Amino acid sequence: RPYKCSKCGKGFRISTELLRHQRIHREERPFHCPDCGKGFKHNFSLITHLIIHQKMHTGERPYECPLCGKRFSHGSQLTKHQR
Repeated sequence: RPYKCSKCGKGFRISTELLRHQRIHREERPFHCPDCGKGFKHNFSLITHLIIHQKMHTGERPYECPLCGKRFSHGSQLTKHQR
């Protein structure tokens, strides 16, 4: 692995993988949500965030508590509710 991170020594086969990894060591957040402006280090994190926004604005609530019937837009909200 010819491309090494100067901060932690992790190696990468491709230079672009090293560049993406180096964001971990900086506060660079180049991917921004067009709805709220929140920044993300990785594009996949922005996509996940946008899916959350979409569910909020459409009112979709596919996760239902089996005990009380309350519905949630995200599984993590249901899990928190059940604790």
